[in-house]
Amino acid sequence: METAAAQPSGRIAVPLLGIAQIVSWGSSFYLLAVLATPISADTGWPLAWVVGGGSIGLLCSGFAAPFVGRMIDGFGGRQTMAAGSLLMGAGLAAVGLSTGLATYLLGWAVLGFGMGAGLYDAAFSTLGRIFGASARRAITNLTLFGGFASTVCWPLSALAVEHVGWRGACFAYAAVQMLVMAPALFLLLPREARKAPAAPHRAGAGMATARERRTFLLLAAILMANGAVQTTVSVHLLTILQAQGMALAAAVAVGALIGPSQVGARVVEMLVGDSLHQTATLVCAGALVAIGVVLLALEAGPVAVAVVLYAAGNGVWSIARGTVPLALFGAERYAVVMGRLAAPNLVVQAAAPFAAAFVISVAGTNITLCVLAILAVANLLATVALSRNR
Repeated sequence: METAAAQPSGRIAVPLLGIAQIVSWGSSFYLLAVLATPISADTGWPLAWVVGGGSIGLLCSGFAAPFVGRMIDGFGGRQTMAAGSLLMGAGLAAVGLSTGLATYLLGWAVLGFGMGAGLYDAAFSTLGRIFGASARRAITNLTLFGGFASTVCWPLSALAVEHVGWRGACFAYAAVQMLVMAPALFLLLPREARKAPAAPHRAGAGMATARERRTFLLLAAILMANGAVQTTVSVHLLTILQAQGMALAAAVAVGALIGPSQVGARVVEMLVGDSLHQTATLVCAGALVAIGVVLLALEAGPVAVAVVLYAAGNGVWSIARGTVPLALFGAERYAVVMGRLAAPNLVVQAAAPFAAAFVISVAGTNITLCVLAILAVANLLATVALSRNR
């Protein structure tokens, strides 16, 4: 199949998907950072259950990921990602209309299925179908857009809550998803020829050899481990920093360094990444994450340095988790492989913050940080093993 890299329509793919990522991340993954407290205050629902809606969304996203990968592999990303925007819009509308906790959580389940077809994994798979083996630069450029999701949408969400309430904010995002993003994705993304059905022996992500299966399982374990570290730090960073004696305002200021650090690291990767194999980029990302978490655990040096290193590693990691499967398994199987890899990773991301909260309550933040540091270092060693055995 001829990719769209040489077609004029292929040029719009990255900016269009980039805008879609800003809207989709801002109206799903980052939504409750602003809306959780107003929702709880307005409804009287426990804050833990309100925040739990996001975890239900991630779980449903993980369940949907393999199916989404097969759909993109067979039909392309145009229809699939447009459907994802429609589902996200429907979920947001359901959340806004919810009159009880059950209907609120059901809305998040619908939103989660849309997330599975609308966030990075689906977008990476779509770029793989459009650009084929040369999708690395497109994936890198896409993550630069995604890095601004919270920067753009947190102020917009706060403004919407102030003027139209949290329900109005949900309805506004739903309208953007259903009336703007879904039609734009369907009409403007390049049309792709439908692929022939995969042969029976290539079912299960097309792992034809024992070595490929081992590589797939190792990569899945690596992505799951980093997902656990990333979501735990994202949710509990302020708690951890305050437990180390930092005032809330200072902790928030340090946390604000994460976004710029991620985007800055992605810019560096865009400039020098072509000189490295994709697995080497994954090793670099794992090293930065491990160093940052170890420094946090040991309380060694300025906390801001540890957070910047950790965030830079995660910024590069977002690129590597899209480009490494493309390099290891090829463009032909990329969408299916991405769907299979995304499912367990998203489930772990949904569960990890709750597990970490339990460890913090029982053993404290120091033990929690030590566990995260050990996991990050072990994951770094696993990335080195993957790089050597590619």
